[in-house]
Amino acid sequence: MATGRAALLVVNPAKLDAQGDAQRLEALIRDRSTLLERVETDSQPPASASEAELIIVVGGDGTLLAESRRYAHLDTPILGVNAGKLGFLAEFTLEDLERHAASLLGTGPLPVRRVPMLKVELTDGTTELVGQALNEAVVTAGPPYRVIELGITIDGEPGPSVRGDGLIVSTSLGSTAYNVSAGGPIVHPGVDATLITPIAAHSLAFRPIAVPGDAVVELLPTRLNDESTGGTTLVLDGQIQRRIHEHQRVRVSRDALSVPLVTNPMGSYWRTLVDKLHWAKPPAMRDR
Repeated sequence: MATGRAALLVVNPAKLDAQGDAQRLEALIRDRSTLLERVETDSQPPASASEAELIIVVGGDGTLLAESRRYAHLDTPILGVNAGKLGFLAEFTLEDLERHAASLLGTGPLPVRRVPMLKVELTDGTTELVGQALNEAVVTAGPPYRVIELGITIDGEPGPSVRGDGLIVSTSLGSTAYNVSAGGPIVHPGVDATLITPIAAHSLAFRPIAVPGDAVVELLPTRLNDESTGGTTLVLDGQIQRRIHEHQRVRVSRDALSVPLVTNPMGSYWRTLVDKLHWAKPPAMRDR
């Protein structure tokens, strides 16, 4: 009889490979441990989730972000199996999991990296929790896509204002997401930092900056786009959206919860940067 850790299997049905992978995973889990339940993504955690010693999420990086936020309150290790395109955060292939099934589904210690989350609030006299983010909180200009202006304070100290298409406040984990596309630095997820990166800043002098991970960053909009045509928007992890109205401030701080992500024993952050993001790839040259 299997005596491994009790596992909850969460599957994204929208991913073409996820269903086939899930069937193989079900058999593997039943053989090595205990399968509590198989559920689909975007559903409320089942009652059995409280008994889980491991949550296996089958999907892409976006799936892992969403389900990590959904199950963060349980503080249960989460393992991402990539059935998407990049697989930067969901670092296991099905073959990886099969290869290391004895240790990952057994009762021994798991290789876990604790990932802090951002707590994002809107304030205008009262405070409203918008949600949590593992990667980033973004204020984006939105339709009609005119330049917006945001003042910045860090731990209550006034900083500069930025004029442009918006601003990204990112975790170290999220440094390889929207942040790096906007010209921000790549920061190892083990570094305790929060990154502030402008989007198309209307200034050559405004550069990305890293602040302590527990810093409180407030964004004070002084110029927004008209909400009647779409309007300036707050976006968390590319998945949660909220319109920003006049006189509202965005407050980004460290959340009390963090997410225990299971890491691939054979993985390497630096190799992933080279292989998947083509870090420092030289230009193609003709052989002579």
